[in-house]
Amino acid sequence: MLSTLLDYNKDLELLIKKGYALSIDSNYLVVRDIPYIDDKGQLQIGAIVSVLVFVNQRQIKMQDHQIFFCGSHPHELGGTPIRNLGGGGTKLNLISDDLVVQRSFSNKPRGGFKNWFDKIESYVEIISGPAIAKFEANPFTFRVVDESSNSVFKYRDTLTSRAEIGDLNNKFELDTIAVIGLGGTGSYLLDFLVKTPVKEIKGFDLKRFHVHNAFRSPGKLEEEELGKLKSEVYKKRYENFRSEVNIYSKYIDSDSIKDLEGVTFAFVCVDKGDSRSEIFELLIKMEIPFIDVGMGLDREMGSISGTLRVSSFSKESARSLMQKKLAPLTDIPDDVYKNNIQISELNALNACLAIIKYKQLRGFYADDNSYYHMLFNIDELNCLGENGKN
Repeated sequence: MLSTLLDYNKDLELLIKKGYALSIDSNYLVVRDIPYIDDKGQLQIGAIVSVLVFVNQRQIKMQDHQIFFCGSHPHELGGTPIRNLGGGGTKLNLISDDLVVQRSFSNKPRGGFKNWFDKIESYVEIISGPAIAKFEANPFTFRVVDESSNSVFKYRDTLTSRAEIGDLNNKFELDTIAVIGLGGTGSYLLDFLVKTPVKEIKGFDLKRFHVHNAFRSPGKLEEEELGKLKSEVYKKRYENFRSEVNIYSKYIDSDSIKDLEGVTFAFVCVDKGDSRSEIFELLIKMEIPFIDVGMGLDREMGSISGTLRVSSFSKESARSLMQKKLAPLTDIPDDVYKNNIQISELNALNACLAIIKYKQLRGFYADDNSYYHMLFNIDELNCLGENGKN
């Protein structure tokens, strides 16, 4: 990544040529080997960390004049803390084990910084000046830092670094997720998961993509997509965004053990009760935790009312919860939903509730109620849930 950026960002190239040990970590520019004096007058080596803002895949800019620092507060030759370094103690989770952010600094010259070269040079002069004078320390090590990345994304995830939630996003990186059924709710779930750093996404749907699908799925409609298999449509839609999105033109049934090998979590998004029952049995047999979604809609008084459902089945409780019949395991006669009412916002909301529950299970979101079964009432816009305390 850094070598590519150097071709299109001359200010970074100037830093490399001067000898700074540059690397990229979690969408931050890192400058290692920064000498400074600690509160005991001893020489220490820290690192400067600063947020990268990607204009595109090749060009970057500074977010602001501030930096993070791996190290304690630098001191002057006389033993006093260096002044004019605003900020304070903070933490930041980075991939590299040798980078432990302890502080943030803010020192903005009049007129600001013109580019990355000016910014790093200014902070190094302030932080390292005393250490260079006392110990003849050298921040220009010309060190090459291995910055190999195993990210599934083909674009830098700058949202995560801006929000400083990299440690939380790391909770998903070992998951292989199955989305069984890519109808309205399933297609929105797929879209949300594509932007989540899970190791792999497996989607399953045998049907073809028609106009009515476009009205209850994310993204724009390309005329050439109509009539194609959903597996082709969604595979192409996301192939430029990330790797390991594998969509298969098949149904999941009791004989689909090989298709789900390696899956650590599943979303069941089917509208046939009989199919749901068979899928549940397979997932329970394979000890794969899963979330099932659904909606029950009625049109009795001219307008549509009803509920959205999210039911979570852990490996330990799946069998007992299935016996509770929280999700329909047989087909419902005269189900309004089978008339293909186009309600994209309900599909999206059902997917939102499901992905939030999954992320609660992984510790990304707080979960005060620990609901394993939740109903969202459209009429009153409220949620009811069941947990082990009910």
